[in-house]
Amino acid sequence: MTTHVADCSVSNCSFNDHSACNASAITVGGTEDHAACATFIDTGAHGGLPKVLADVGACQRSECAHNDHLMCQAAEVHVGPGADNADCLTYTHR
Repeated sequence: MTTHVADCSVSNCSFNDHSACNASAITVGGTEDHAACATFIDTGAHGGLPKVLADVGACQRSECAHNDHLMCQAAEVHVGPGADNADCLTYTHR
């Protein structure tokens, strides 16, 4: 079971389609105590799948309360601007 990306408010991401992520899956990366969407691409070209299906494929933030063996266990994930252009807003430090 993977966690669905409920919405994305990063309008300049190539995978954003009217606030919905149409990448097949995202990777959550970042630095300690900070979770960024590592799938973010700002090329000006639209990419992704023809319909919105994005889930969290992997989460590298092992200190997140939702992380279990590098898989996200949150009910859903929200992506938006933060410390980086695209952050996982669902991130919760343990």
